[in-house]
Amino acid sequence: MPSAPRAIFTQGFLAGTLSTATIYTVYSYLVKSAEIYIEADQDTKWSVDRQRLWTGQQILKYGAPDHGPDIRYYENHVLSYDQAKKTPAWVAEFLTAENVKGKADRKKSHFKPDPNVLSKFSSDNKDFLKSGWSRGHMAPAGNNKHDQQAMDETFYLSNIVPQDIDNNSGFWNRFEMFCRDLTKQYKEVRIVTGPLTLPNLVEGGKLFVKYPIIGKNEVAVPTHLYKVVVAENGGSEPKALGAFVAPNEPIGSEHLLTEYQVPLEELEVYSGITFFERLDLANTKNLCSVSSCTLVPEKQFELYSITRRLAGAGTLPELDAIWGELARKKLKPDKYMLELYKTRTMEIEQEEDISSKLRAEL
Repeated sequence: MPSAPRAIFTQGFLAGTLSTATIYTVYSYLVKSAEIYIEADQDTKWSVDRQRLWTGQQILKYGAPDHGPDIRYYENHVLSYDQAKKTPAWVAEFLTAENVKGKADRKKSHFKPDPNVLSKFSSDNKDFLKSGWSRGHMAPAGNNKHDQQAMDETFYLSNIVPQDIDNNSGFWNRFEMFCRDLTKQYKEVRIVTGPLTLPNLVEGGKLFVKYPIIGKNEVAVPTHLYKVVVAENGGSEPKALGAFVAPNEPIGSEHLLTEYQVPLEELEVYSGITFFERLDLANTKNLCSVSSCTLVPEKQFELYSITRRLAGAGTLPELDAIWGELARKKLKPDKYMLELYKTRTMEIEQEEDISSKLRAEL
């Protein structure tokens, strides 16, 4: 695996009807009548009248307006980036039982601007500082435990949206855990996640879309988040399909995931995006009818959250404060948590001892 971050980009061949026609003049030798045919991709051919092509060349003499690469490829996720809102439009990923297991460590990963996005179109960590919003992964780090580079790339800000702090650490986190657990039931799980800005204000009988922007780069805060899930075991067995839209706000543990399920077509209208166009919808079943769409119970999730924070504690006071939450919340630690607490205590003591010796030598 290469050590340097890697991203491969592809640009959609046609933007609008004629916006990039000028780059295809090399195909002029294919003209056999009054029309030429431009190969757009494997499935589509565009027919352009010669006169219109010539006119388009004059209009776009200095180039077509460019909103950046339509699709950006990374180690284990693919995304389309909205340069105006400074957030992804959608992020797609592929999960298997192997992907969600491994030794990749999020403590080694750091939030940072995507080096492949022009700085004028990128958010920055300072945009989130004291904004009241957290940095919410669309492709979660936890889905990439199999590979450190894949995990690192999920921390690019091109994969991040401003997300409600409680939503990020609570409901949405449990939703992501549910998606990972699907790999125990299905061989392959494909997910597309992204932000939405939906009408959320009524004034004078009219609907409006209102959302905050944060930081000097004016990063758009979505009103909602969506996720589309397709799970399968291959062969002729129907695929499990589910689409969900949740508000970007705190959602209590009493709420069920099924409350936020929506028809796929409805989400496509909301987002302006066609999802899984090659999927035969006639050969799908409702994900929530075959998997129940049950999220991790609150107490179990609390134990998971405390365990993860214990692993990331950097000082003994921090470690003890986290451990003390178990008693306050009347939670019983399991064997793994007990061992983790002992191990982290020894590790931190050793780290502090080494630091003290180094300071003494200076």
